Amino acid sequence: MERWHNKVAVVSGASAGIGAACARALVGAGLVVVGLARRQERVEELRASLPVAQQKQLHAVKCDIRQEAQVQSAFDWAQRELGGVDVLVNNAGIIATTELSQSHNSEAIRDTLDTNVMGSVYCIREAFQSMRNRNAEGHVVIVNSIAGQQVPNLGPQLPSLNIYPATKFALRAMNEIYRQEFQRHKTRVRVSTISPGIVNTDILPQEIQGLIKQHMPMLRSEDIADALLWIISTPPNVQVHNITIKPQGEKF
Repeated sequence: MERWHNKVAVVSGASAGIGAACARALVGAGLVVVGLARRQERVEELRASLPVAQQKQLHAVKCDIRQEAQVQSAFDWAQRELGGVDVLVNNAGIIATTELSQSHNSEAIRDTLDTNVMGSVYCIREAFQSMRNRNAEGHVVIVNSIAGQQVPNLGPQLPSLNIYPATKFALRAMNEIYRQEFQRHKTRVRVSTISPGIVNTDILPQEIQGLIKQHMPMLRSEDIADALLWIISTPPNVQVHNITIKPQGEKF
């Protein structure tokens, strides 16, 4: 991890859950972190909870990744104030509470697509351009899901995952597309995916959270942060394509 000391990492969805855990872990590893979130105040609270010596290493930037202009503004700020981006943790994602076959659900479906897919396109594009323009060693880490490998059948007692698995299948394909493109441009930028099983975060709708906590084991957000640190610590010649992490005893 020494080569990443004082390098700049951007974490999307840094206000809670996996994003907050990754931001905390990266700061602890000596990186300067820009936490993107619609709830900027939550990232400020995270910074206040860090040891005093580390607080200056975390910057909170308000950003709705569904809005292309806001993403561009956030990365422009990182370029101007911090010199560019070296690591991107593409983490932000949502699950809509609806069914694909339900009436009048277009807004909820569109929000999920715009956040999980288009938000990823915007963030990865801006991060890659920063890395490429500086000929920097860079790493893009996409936080995906086992729902991007198979569609979980949660059973009739739990709500539908609707468009969410489709967005995660898209991210799985995008991981390989980015790998090919980064090589095509002869850059030193790697791309990796982490595909967790069920993680105990507030991304899950309340009705799902209650039942899952009663009947299924879950990962901690810190488990995903640990995997992130391992991925970026691997030598530059190593391409970690995907890590699948499941809680012991998971049924899917």
